[in-house]
Amino acid sequence: MRERAREIAVINGRSQHNVLESDLLQARRELTGDEQLNPTPTQAETLTEEERWDPVPESIGHRAPTIPAPDEQSMNEGMVEEGIADAEHEQEVEATRESLRRERE
Repeated sequence: MRERAREIAVINGRSQHNVLESDLLQARRELTGDEQLNPTPTQAETLTEEERWDPVPESIGHRAPTIPAPDEQSMNEGMVEEGIADAEHEQEVEATRESLRRERE
């Protein structure tokens, strides 16, 4: 056991004369078989492949609505129409002001 502890000390980067208590404990675990290199499999790992994976989905889902991509031409046309409407409104307001100024004179 002490020989294995010295080997563990060297593996961990220390001198074979610098054996720690943890090296002795690890050597004891390895020699008595308590050292488990392979962990105990989980419950999911003990199942067969067929049992782990459900080949039939529980939800069939639904199709999302199709939204057409914006059309740049129609967007540009809308902006032009909006600009024209704004310009007409400004002209009407200015014409009304001009008309009121003339009436005062």
